[in-house]
Amino acid sequence: MGNSKSVSLSKDVLEELKSNTRYTDEQLFAWYQTFMKECPSGQISREQFESIYASFFPDADPKAYAQHVFRSFDSNSDGTLDFKEYIVALHLTSSSKTFQKLEWAFALYDVDRNGTITKNEIHEIVKSIFNMISIEDQKNLPDDENTPEKRTEKIWDYFGKKENDKITEGEFIQGVMDNKNILRLIQFDEPQKVQDRLKEKKQ
Repeated sequence: MGNSKSVSLSKDVLEELKSNTRYTDEQLFAWYQTFMKECPSGQISREQFESIYASFFPDADPKAYAQHVFRSFDSNSDGTLDFKEYIVALHLTSSSKTFQKLEWAFALYDVDRNGTITKNEIHEIVKSIFNMISIEDQKNLPDDENTPEKRTEKIWDYFGKKENDKITEGEFIQGVMDNKNILRLIQFDEPQKVQDRLKEKKQ
């Protein structure tokens, strides 16, 4: 993007990030300096993003999930994350505001970005989440959600949808806010720990 390769953080990007996140000037400038030091091109590629996840999950297979998370953050679909997209990603995944998290969760599950979620799309993300859960932990899951197929069925049933129905963003957010069981089933907590570690590294 236009501002990504500048030596200093542009005023426009700074103001936009301040208005859309809860971060201060000091935090944003510090993160920008570190970001540019680690990514001189001003961009994080999908491969770099995947390697970050892989380093945190040596005993799991995070590649598929990392690809979906990357896609949900790559707002202009250019195959890279610039500083602005990266900070928005940090904010969305660590924000305490449930509504914002659910907007991001919808983007994560809307694999083809057409504004609705199908049962197949839910299964694709759930399957990638299961790749992040150790075999031992999977054994401790309830019988009706201990496989990607069972968990997908459970989520779909909670939404009250027929096999070929679709879920809109409004339905998704309202459904999750009305039923905390859905929230538990669609999320995976470990990526939050990744973001926390990345934030600590930046500070």
